[in-house]
Amino acid sequence: MKQDLTLILEDLLMVRPLGERHVLVFGTSTSEIIGKQIGSAGSEEVAAALYEAIEDTRKKFGFSVAFQCCEHLNRALVVEKETAERFGWSEVTVVPVPKAGGAMAACAFRKMRNAVVVESIQADAGVDIGDTFIGMHLKPVAVPVRPRIRQIGEAHVTMAVTRPKLIGGARAVYERTSLEENCH
Repeated sequence: MKQDLTLILEDLLMVRPLGERHVLVFGTSTSEIIGKQIGSAGSEEVAAALYEAIEDTRKKFGFSVAFQCCEHLNRALVVEKETAERFGWSEVTVVPVPKAGGAMAACAFRKMRNAVVVESIQADAGVDIGDTFIGMHLKPVAVPVRPRIRQIGEAHVTMAVTRPKLIGGARAVYERTSLEENCH
């Protein structure tokens, strides 16, 4: 699982490099990974293995991470306090546990240096393991990314990066190179 997740993250980072100004959101059903129905059999062991792979990649590239809680906590997110402060996200009071928050969010809350929970964010990219629906936490224009590996265990994996909105109409220009050709 750790190796598969590392490869999936490499695929995402090839499409959209993420650094210290970016946030990557994870929605993870450890139940789905072990072949059970979402929310029915969370695995703290699976969560710990995935967290290790995520943390190794995060340290290498410097992006911030957010871990989506389950529906029992209204899909709130676990982040480091420093991240919440940097992005201006308001902290809420709750401690995710495997049965109310999910195994992955509970694991992240325990393992992060100074974890807090926030209600919502707008992340630059996301990884959804087990169809947990992270779209509500992505910036407005999400672009799907197809990983080489489309499952971790028994769980379906989807990913997305975001881009700024394209505005304008028939006369709009979207590439900077067009501007340089016309202005001497």
